[in-house]
Amino acid sequence: MSGLIALLDDVAAIAKVAASSVDDIAAAAAKAGSKAAGVVIDDAAVTPKYITGFSADRELPIIWKIARGSVRNKLVILLPGLLLLQAFLPQLITPLLMLGGAYLSFEGAEKVFHYLFPHGDATVEQDFDTGDPVHLEEERVAGAIKTDFILSAEIMTITLAAIPSSTLWMEAITLGIVGVMITVVVYGAVALIVKMDDVGLYVAANGRTGFGRSMGRGLVAGMPKLLVVLSTVGTVAMLWVGGSILVHGAEALGWHAPYDTIHHWAEIAAAQVPQASGLVAWAVTAACDGVIGLAFGFALIPVVTRVLGPLAAALSGGKKAG
Repeated sequence: MSGLIALLDDVAAIAKVAASSVDDIAAAAAKAGSKAAGVVIDDAAVTPKYITGFSADRELPIIWKIARGSVRNKLVILLPGLLLLQAFLPQLITPLLMLGGAYLSFEGAEKVFHYLFPHGDATVEQDFDTGDPVHLEEERVAGAIKTDFILSAEIMTITLAAIPSSTLWMEAITLGIVGVMITVVVYGAVALIVKMDDVGLYVAANGRTGFGRSMGRGLVAGMPKLLVVLSTVGTVAMLWVGGSILVHGAEALGWHAPYDTIHHWAEIAAAQVPQASGLVAWAVTAACDGVIGLAFGFALIPVVTRVLGPLAAALSGGKKAG
């Protein structure tokens, strides 16, 4: 009997440890997910453009293909790769994170530049000129998964950096949970966005009341405006997150001036509005990070378009996109 009681005590202790581990994983996943929120917003804002131009019956299958590719990116490639880096070359995590921040800053700045100085996108125009819809779908899905890989790498790296040092299995589980959770959120939101106009059309045609039908028409009319808002939010998120990553990365590598200066400005501004000091400090910090991201991104535009782009095209044997 005493042996059975001892065994039950051991089982209870193991269960308590397991429950504690689950709580730790959930807490780490929530914290890490919130750190990556800016990139998640950008991911959700970027993806709908790959669905435009297709018939309604192909929209959800295309989103499903991209979502599967996103899960593969995160769990099969990025998760083990980042854990290996963490174990054997942890000093590369910050430079890789900053490389991703530079990419986000460039993408955001390029969108701002395109808005200020509109120019054609030869790749997009070529896509719309394609006569084979099956080929077009394959190309769009491949392009979306490639973009997702870059954003997923940033999300997973931010997540890993936000996870408190722990055992390998806990870090792996937390990364996996965040990766799957973010994929569900992003592509669930994308599916709702791209199908909302169809829902609006159905309600407008079949609503039982005048108010219901007017709501349906409002959904149809409002979706283009929502997509514009999402695109704007995505661009701002790119610049804010990209600049923040660069500032924090520079501090981690020993250059403290940018971070200290922004922190000092945020404290001064917050002191002027004590009733909302936290919000003001965050707003000032985010604005400064965004300006740094925009400036860095603008500086990268000629480097990417005139040096790296042609070099990559030459190495791959392709043509430079005009």
